[in-house]
Amino acid sequence: MEETIPVENADLQTSEVWKSDKIDKLAASLAKAQSEMKGAEKKSVNPFFNSGYADLHTVIESSFPHLTKYGLSVIQGNDSKPGEFFVTTMLLHESGQWIKSKLKMPVEKVTAQSIGSTITYGRRYGLSAITGIAQYDDDGNSVSNNSLTKDFTKNNKQGV
Repeated sequence: MEETIPVENADLQTSEVWKSDKIDKLAASLAKAQSEMKGAEKKSVNPFFNSGYADLHTVIESSFPHLTKYGLSVIQGNDSKPGEFFVTTMLLHESGQWIKSKLKMPVEKVTAQSIGSTITYGRRYGLSAITGIAQYDDDGNSVSNNSLTKDFTKNNKQGV
């Protein structure tokens, strides 16, 4: 008897190709580029949280010169299905080798502004992830002031 796949798990059974057959040249070039990349600086301010962040342009400035130097380029696009929105990032090597990552993004409202914001967030997250670039992070400082973290640290110093 043939096994049936429940509908709710159907999309888990389909696997999308995420890389070319070989990625050795891409991997070697990415390793060289990453050795020269620095983190993306927090040049923008989020007025809602009064915190700094590295915007998409800063992540591009921090990564593209190094990627280009080693024959790498990036393509980003988007796609949607009813109730779902995706941003896809592809890292390409001049040899034709490639890898890609597809990020499912939430959309708060179906307006041009909301979709544009979602695309920008997705592109920033996707580019940062696929190149291995991070923003200079001070979020650890805010967490270290958290009372739960202080209690955890205190208990661990006491051997609890």
